[in-house]
Amino acid sequence: MDFNALYHANFKLLDDAVTDWSTLVTHLEDLKKDAEDGLHKAANKAHWAGVNAQVSQEFIGKTAGEFGDAHTQATSIRNILRDTRNELKKFHQQLTDAVSRGHKKHLTVTDTGNGSFTVTGNTRPDWGSDPSGNTSATDQKDVDDLRDEIQGILSKATESDNTAKTVLMALVDQTQTGFSDAAYKDRDAAADAVKKADELANLAKKDPSELSVEDFDKINDGLKKYANDPLFAERFATDVGPQKTLEFWTGISDPHSGNYELGRKRLDQLDDLQRNLGLTLAHATQSDSSAMTEWKRKMIDIGDQSIHGDRGGPMGFQVMSNLMRTGDYDDQFLKDYGTKLMATERQLTGNGEHENLMWRLTGTSSWLNRIGDDSGNDPLTGYLKGLSNSPDAATDFFNQQYISKDDPDNPFERDTDGNGYKGKVSLSNFQYLFEERDWPQETDAHGEDLFTGRNNLALALEAATTGHPAGEIPTDDTPPHSAEQAKLMRALVNSVSDDPGRVKDHSYMSDSLGQIGAEYLPDIHRAMADGPTVKDGTSGWNLLYPLAGTDAELDHSAVTRFLVTVSQNPEGYAALSVGEKAYTTSLMDYHLNPDLPAGQRYPHDAQDTITSISRKAGEFSGLLAQGRQEAVLGPAGEKDSDYDYAVSQKKNFISGFVGTGVGVGTSFIASPAVGAGVGGAAGTVTSMVLEAFYKDDTGQYRAEAGEDIATRWETIKDSTNNITYTAAYEAAKAHHADYADQIDTWVSEGTATGFNDANTDIHAMAKDMDTDIPE
Repeated sequence: MDFNALYHANFKLLDDAVTDWSTLVTHLEDLKKDAEDGLHKAANKAHWAGVNAQVSQEFIGKTAGEFGDAHTQATSIRNILRDTRNELKKFHQQLTDAVSRGHKKHLTVTDTGNGSFTVTGNTRPDWGSDPSGNTSATDQKDVDDLRDEIQGILSKATESDNTAKTVLMALVDQTQTGFSDAAYKDRDAAADAVKKADELANLAKKDPSELSVEDFDKINDGLKKYANDPLFAERFATDVGPQKTLEFWTGISDPHSGNYELGRKRLDQLDDLQRNLGLTLAHATQSDSSAMTEWKRKMIDIGDQSIHGDRGGPMGFQVMSNLMRTGDYDDQFLKDYGTKLMATERQLTGNGEHENLMWRLTGTSSWLNRIGDDSGNDPLTGYLKGLSNSPDAATDFFNQQYISKDDPDNPFERDTDGNGYKGKVSLSNFQYLFEERDWPQETDAHGEDLFTGRNNLALALEAATTGHPAGEIPTDDTPPHSAEQAKLMRALVNSVSDDPGRVKDHSYMSDSLGQIGAEYLPDIHRAMADGPTVKDGTSGWNLLYPLAGTDAELDHSAVTRFLVTVSQNPEGYAALSVGEKAYTTSLMDYHLNPDLPAGQRYPHDAQDTITSISRKAGEFSGLLAQGRQEAVLGPAGEKDSDYDYAVSQKKNFISGFVGTGVGVGTSFIASPAVGAGVGGAAGTVTSMVLEAFYKDDTGQYRAEAGEDIATRWETIKDSTNNITYTAAYEAAKAHHADYADQIDTWVSEGTATGFNDANTDIHAMAKDMDTDIPE
């Protein structure tokens, strides 16, 4: 900031800019409210079908969100401009006052024309002078004091102006298209974030062996405080750079790094640092700035290289993947990263023919993970955890081809047509990881095997098939299943059907697979109703089990094996069982509503409707009962109490959401969560039915039945009948139906037939798999 510019400053243009931005903020606030209330909420309540269900609803939600981001960004810009304007006005006044005081002391401030200035004293007869003719020492002090005061004002004005420019440019550079959601109340808040990023980046770029405990604390505390600040995250990541980021984390987390002080005094805080660093980098990748774009490209480029070059060390992928365990990374970055990661996997395994020895834990390996027990040497473990937070990237990754059947070095052969001859097959990333990969083995401190990689694979599959982060529940904004998600779901069900051992031998994956199944209940029920009648629409099954988005078009026998297999784990059983009870209740409420439009109505009377829903509920429950029975009475040795506990925990997970209603029909979200219930009574009825289900004492009955398979089967059938009856009765009562006294008979007929169907399914499955089913 030069003297002349500040002294003669005209603030009209800046005042006008602040006024214009304030007006824009007000208008955008109105548009934001209109977009949310009149567009977004209306879209969530509407009944979408076909392409509209997959594209239009999601597009409207994102568009409405852009209005919110536009309002946020405009507010931040207005706040920064207003804050800077006010400060510059203050400095202008301070400069004017200083010059005026100088005039009173006969001091002249002169602009030199190159942005600087001089202060001189005016000669008066009564001034004393030294023999050389210079101004007296007292008068020189006045000159120096005024010069220093003015220089201080100009320095502060320069800092104000420069920081405003820096943060405004950084704010605008966050996104190439659309708007940033970065919110700042004033210029100082944004400037402090940038300044702190520079400070911490300088520490992170130091040799890790030279970092002090104080340095560690500054970095860890700073990242924790600012991890979700967009300007901080982008500035920190780009200041440190990809190479130094990898060197920093390896040096900090590796016990062989030589920094014994940190290893002794901060070992218990390395997990916090890993989380905070991962969250910061994840937030940074959401930026579209040119510097961050280059950061992402470079990080992928060095992924297959040793971070210390000729001196060895872990590969870039091995280090960076561990920092992906927390945070929501940019989808495109994850996709590009995963593509090269799998290319490196192919290179190091002979296209998957043997284990990846380079990514195995050895005595000389670096310890790269501090969240959990695994060492982090297998980069797929951390990467898959990152995908579990980024559904779109996960869907894309699993559907990518791993290897083509036409590749001359393809080691995979299968008999795909049952003729006894094997041929080369193409594999997707899903098939390779779920069916073929030799996962590096590790043990914990107690010598127990670790399965973090496969468990993270299940979490990533949960995100990829459902469209929301693993461990969460779908919301109104979760889009209906896309064609790519449905394709992956079909591949998953078929894979489990082809070889149930892929899940039974890794039962810890079943909680995610159970949740996946719970969110594909319409697709599963359509399959159990046998697909062809759904497609031509003549039977009305498509109306009995409506769904939005793409039908996964599952096979009946494959669904049977999938349900029986997943339900052999208590958590998998709980997700499917609770989901089914909520789904059946919602179907009853939906179809017994007399106000349901004719085009959505199942073309049969109430008796057929209730009987049909009860039948498939019975078949579904019978298959889960078989899985539970095999787990409790078979080699797995599970306990009925473990199942009851898992179900009770599922209640804790969803209890806060059921009351909002479970949507069925074209806006159905297949989970005991939230949605748009057509009848309006779904929330109340579903809550009532699930409470009855949780209080059911079938666990006690099964304990009394012991190992008597027939008694256990009948007990579960009676329990299912009671819950389904409650669902139908309460729904009919909510809609003032006049056939309540006949519901018991209709439900009993449907449930009995459904359990018989399940029995038929189970024996057909046993025959196909050449196994025995206890009678």
